[in-house]
Amino acid sequence: MLIAASVVLILVALGLPLLISSRSIPEPEPVSPSGHLEDRKATIYESLRDLQAEYHMNKLSAADYERTKQDLQRELAAVMAGIEAIAAGEAAPARREPDGEPEPDARRAQAS
Repeated sequence: MLIAASVVLILVALGLPLLISSRSIPEPEPVSPSGHLEDRKATIYESLRDLQAEYHMNKLSAADYERTKQDLQRELAAVMAGIEAIAAGEAAPARREPDGEPEPDARRAQAS
């Protein structure tokens, strides 16, 4: 009796997904073209807040604070430019590597 109930339960568990039709699945939400940039912008703002808090708690020297703050502000400016470019319907500006050089794909596009 226990084995028969287990077999029926397994068959129901395996067969139930086959009964779901595509009409019962909700439509996916449209993905924002600048959604990943908006997420990055929020992360940078959070990092700036954390940086300022650490500086005020004397966990960072003034030089480290200024250098890190400027790096984050440069990154934020690039992200904001990307968001504005997408909003204006243009292609996003070429991403740059930390050394300031464009990524390899961007270098080839600039050479053309």
